[in-house]
Amino acid sequence: MPDVRYLAEGTRAAIRHTRREDAAEFTRRARESMPFHRPWLTLPTTEPAFQHYIAQLEREDREGFLVHARETGDLAGFININNIVRGAFQCGSIGYGAFPPAAGQGYMSEGLGLVLRHAFGPLGLHRVEVNIQPGNKASIGLVKRHGFRLEGFSPDFLYIEGAWRDHERWAMTSDMLDQRTDPG
Repeated sequence: MPDVRYLAEGTRAAIRHTRREDAAEFTRRARESMPFHRPWLTLPTTEPAFQHYIAQLEREDREGFLVHARETGDLAGFININNIVRGAFQCGSIGYGAFPPAAGQGYMSEGLGLVLRHAFGPLGLHRVEVNIQPGNKASIGLVKRHGFRLEGFSPDFLYIEGAWRDHERWAMTSDMLDQRTDPG
């Protein structure tokens, strides 16, 4: 029987919505992961920063998920769908990060597959995009494994770690989900 704490489960990973009660564990993992994530992203490492972060995820145009290792329940990472636009667009922008020591163990790949099925299923999105710094080979590998296509390059796209960073834009539409080989 599926664990009712989870929104969706795969073979090794499970996802659930991020909650305010996750502050202590999330910020602890974020602090431990700072060197690992630099210069790709900045995460909330304090209680006030997490409260701002979760307030953003509680908006109608966002969905936040935590990825867990099913066997242990350990927090492996997070995946957010930001800037959801409805109407004729039906699109959202995905951002994510793994927490060591779970990084490189396949949890995020399976978790992303679960989030994509949720995005294209219950959320009713037609398109999702991921913006990745060109040097972030692990992240590029993750979206390639899921069948995202490279659509463009955006110079000075996001301000991260004190600098405007270039990003590649990768995207997937709902019809592509059925055409890919599931890497999870």
